[in-house]
Amino acid sequence: MKRTDVPTTMRASVLMRAGELTTQTRPVPVPLADEVIVRVTAVGVCGSDVHYFREGRIGDFVVTAPLVLGHEAAGVVVATGADVDASRVGERVSIEPQRPCRVCEFCRSGRYNLCPRIEFYATPPIDGAFAEYVAIPHDFAYTVPDGVSDEAAALIEPLSVAVAAVEKAGIRPGSRVLVTGAGPIGIVTLQVARAFGATDVTVSDPMAERREVALRFGAAGVVDPAAGPLGSGYDAFVDASGSPVAVRQGISALKAGGVAVLVGMGADEIAMPVSTIQNRELHVTGVFRYANTWPTAIALAASGAVDLDALVTGDFGLHEVAEALESASTPTTLKSIVRPDREYARQP
Repeated sequence: MKRTDVPTTMRASVLMRAGELTTQTRPVPVPLADEVIVRVTAVGVCGSDVHYFREGRIGDFVVTAPLVLGHEAAGVVVATGADVDASRVGERVSIEPQRPCRVCEFCRSGRYNLCPRIEFYATPPIDGAFAEYVAIPHDFAYTVPDGVSDEAAALIEPLSVAVAAVEKAGIRPGSRVLVTGAGPIGIVTLQVARAFGATDVTVSDPMAERREVALRFGAAGVVDPAAGPLGSGYDAFVDASGSPVAVRQGISALKAGGVAVLVGMGADEIAMPVSTIQNRELHVTGVFRYANTWPTAIALAASGAVDLDALVTGDFGLHEVAEALESASTPTTLKSIVRPDREYARQP
């Protein structure tokens, strides 16, 4: 193992139970043979972090023991495992926050996001990145160019969700696209759809503030779903809201042969317009995280085709994770960033 001057202990923000966070001193991880240790410089706040913080669970995933949240992370490699090239120390990286088994049928076919034994940051019982240091398989720590900021490197993770959704939707030059929900995922999906060649992207959101944001990021039009229909004849529909009403409206707005991709977290079960799906031969699918998206996402951010820095609306220290999570309820918030490295120099 090669390492720079890394302390033996670190600070981590730990969810003890729903609504209760505390800052703890924990051992710095020791890398497995195939891992690197990353000093975390930026972590984005995700809706799943907020769900765990407020409710202590998401579906079948329940917080039953102290858990470190946070999975949208970037940082600097400070140590390498025995099987990793030591020259990686010092690299700035974006973290794909998961460890698949690599041997099951899904991993071997390239769909490792569906691995039944996958370990994912901040999904019980796997700790996440609201900490000063994390361990990750070396090939899931992607080098980022100097022109990509620490914040943007962390937000490659939600950008990857959008890349996965746009690829599944089959969006291509000339596509007409509907996106429901103008939160962070909706806004990056809007940008990725445009980068993939969509010429008309309409965004629906009930909040006027978020519709204005969508227009700033290049939406061809915006719709208040409470005011009337969302339009019709779309080639693709991506739901980034999780709203049952939005899902039904969006599916009904597709033209024959269209594709609906469900991304937003919402109700476990909703009523679907089955006759519409059958009669128009619509394809309805979901997105579960991502696989093989990081190179594309980094290229989109580095080229300027997607603006991740403009998503950042709040900056917090590790001792302010609760405030960062609560900020998600503010309509003008897109992405709050936690910076564990702010107080790094004060560590013994």
